[in-house]
Amino acid sequence: MGELYKKYIPPEQEGPVVYIKGARLIDVVKAKVIESPVIAIQGKRIVQVGNDKEIHIPEGAQVTDCSGLTLMPGMIDSHLHTMMFNCLTFHNYRVSQWEITPELQQMYGLFHAQLCFDMGFTTLRDLGLASSRGLMTAHLCAVRDSINAGVLEGPRMFIGGFTSITGSHLDLINPRAMQRYGFQTADGPWELRKLARQNMLVGCDVVKTCATGGGGTDKEEPDIRNMTQEEIDAIVDEAHAFHKIAAVHCFTPAGQKMALNAGADTIEHMVFSDQETADRIADSNVYMTPTLLHRTDHAIEMRRMQGTSLFVINKMKSIQSSCFDTFQRMHKTGVKIAMGTDMGFDPEMGTNAKELSIYVDLGMSPMEALQSATINGANAIKASKDLGSIEVGKYADILAINGDPTRDINCLQDKKNIQIVMKEGRIYADRREGKNKNVVSVNPGEWKKIDYL
Repeated sequence: MGELYKKYIPPEQEGPVVYIKGARLIDVVKAKVIESPVIAIQGKRIVQVGNDKEIHIPEGAQVTDCSGLTLMPGMIDSHLHTMMFNCLTFHNYRVSQWEITPELQQMYGLFHAQLCFDMGFTTLRDLGLASSRGLMTAHLCAVRDSINAGVLEGPRMFIGGFTSITGSHLDLINPRAMQRYGFQTADGPWELRKLARQNMLVGCDVVKTCATGGGGTDKEEPDIRNMTQEEIDAIVDEAHAFHKIAAVHCFTPAGQKMALNAGADTIEHMVFSDQETADRIADSNVYMTPTLLHRTDHAIEMRRMQGTSLFVINKMKSIQSSCFDTFQRMHKTGVKIAMGTDMGFDPEMGTNAKELSIYVDLGMSPMEALQSATINGANAIKASKDLGSIEVGKYADILAINGDPTRDINCLQDKKNIQIVMKEGRIYADRREGKNKNVVSVNPGEWKKIDYL
């Protein structure tokens, strides 16, 4: 019996060894660049990594030639909302909240995820949504499961379930006047434990909660407390009891301290800060997601064009400088940072890599920015055993880039530069010379916006 077990090869490691070679490889673990790399892949996983002098490619072996290109790990957006009413797919998100069915919005959620995948984001952590028809956790889990089953093409997805109090920031993403259907919010530790359990029952990977107010909602200030310590303790404890991650939305040092006291796994957003709390976060080794792309003038203008209220526009603009200052404080203090965009209503799905350019503009090196979207993201979502770097034993999530992101991080923003997108050893996009394979075959403007004005 022991001999049989030793000889068993998991299906994901079956098949011939294939190779991919390029001009350089970004080692995000050691923060260095390897020249003339060769990667050997068997099934879904990497079995060998080295240069062309260390790895011999057998005659007749299948080789993906990426000469002149930079090889790097697939990127991870650790905080976004694919099922929100994005500016690429709806004229007016406030109209869409009422006009679009959850079933149709689920299809747009898949489409939004595919737009990100086509641009090199092989893993997305979607932190959930509530709609006019109830929580969308089950819809998001179905998108994830259909991709995992191979029914549809898309990125690997980790799904969050909203678990928050009545009138919280996550509740006010929807209109105040909206009738609430089902068990969307809860109050008190035991009700919130039940809501967390319900989200986990339908399959979420992450329990998402909210300690403070936020930016993009009407008539709500960012420093409003959204949870008592007893309530947030209960939610985090419930997530951990089921071996799930707890992610906590925080805009203030008070909220950040509550999240740390509860034992949160990740702290979402960088908005307001003080040095004492930054030091404590750095010492805790808890990861933070900055979500700065959502704070740019461009994103604010997108919201204005989608019919966002003046109150929200003014609030988003008023906190903008604090967000950038907090990022610089957290980075300087040594806080662990995992790239996250908070992409939802704005800006355009698929432009995730612009987040990295903001980090570099605010003082990160290009290598640090790349680490935030690869190995740091994998660590933050507790998936570094399989994801986040090009190493033996990990999934073959590999990008081939026309350019060198360690010198010019902006090269990741142009679709033509994302020459190959590989997930688990399979090429989903191939834009090398003579190739024309894309995850999404239409360009912005070629699909209809069907909300009614």
